[in-house]
Amino acid sequence: MLAIYRTDDCVIHEMEEFQEGAWVSLVNPTMEESQEVAEAFDIDITDIRAALDEEESSRIDLEDGYTLILVDIPTTEIRHESKTYTTIPLGIILTPENLITVCTEETPILQHFIQRRVREFSTKKKMRFVYQILFRTAALYQSNLRIIDKKRTEIEERVGDNTEDVDLIELHELESTLVYFATSLRANGVVLERLSRYKRLEQYPEDKELLGDVIVENQQAIEMTAIYRDIIKGTRELMSSVIDNRLNNVMKYLTCITLVMAIPTIISGIYGMNVNSKGMPLANAPNGFAIICGIILIICIVALIVMKKKKMM
Repeated sequence: MLAIYRTDDCVIHEMEEFQEGAWVSLVNPTMEESQEVAEAFDIDITDIRAALDEEESSRIDLEDGYTLILVDIPTTEIRHESKTYTTIPLGIILTPENLITVCTEETPILQHFIQRRVREFSTKKKMRFVYQILFRTAALYQSNLRIIDKKRTEIEERVGDNTEDVDLIELHELESTLVYFATSLRANGVVLERLSRYKRLEQYPEDKELLGDVIVENQQAIEMTAIYRDIIKGTRELMSSVIDNRLNNVMKYLTCITLVMAIPTIISGIYGMNVNSKGMPLANAPNGFAIICGIILIICIVALIVMKKKKMM
């Protein structure tokens, strides 16, 4: 999808044609749309479509007549029939008069600008616009990280009798998401560091202050990711220990039951041997069977008491 926006008097509106100071938004563009933008702004089409490759890493390239900035942004996907988080590339191309964004899907980062939720936003102030996009990216990372930690807390509250194997799987998914976030945030940090050094990109003092804020927010997101990864790792180890301990308790009870049930089996096996009944106690007694059953019951009860005192049950 190809859309053109421009701000006049701090009010954004959609346009039909390319104009100076406009923002060109490409969302999962077709080859024809990519070719149209490439010819209109004299840009290599491979740079326009670079953000459509999910394997592209964050980077900044200074080309003749334009600058390509690639960063990773957070998004959601369905994995194992549940909503999880991942990252996708966002391409930002700076030309002398325009700014172009390319992404494979609609993202709330850019929707905030279209829906007029960002103050002091102007498509004509390109570098400030870029830094505002990067600031919203870091803020969205932090927001998603808080949601991930909330999910982790909900799982942790179920630790105990309600712990299930699916909770371990969910924790593994959260931990995998944090790995993706950590990798993307570090790569974005490298891009931000390079942006602060390049002299070719004209920057005003206010823009530099905003870039400093973006770097701080990105670093904070990196630290949050590291902290939450450690917490999730500890929670996962705790849940594994709880499940293992529960299994050990079950095996212990089964062992005790087996030992108790072995008592009547042994006694009945002895009395079932083909020997002379004169050598068997109570073999000829009128109530011999009842007496033997009573003795077996007493021995089983004594065995249970002993195992209880030894904390074997």
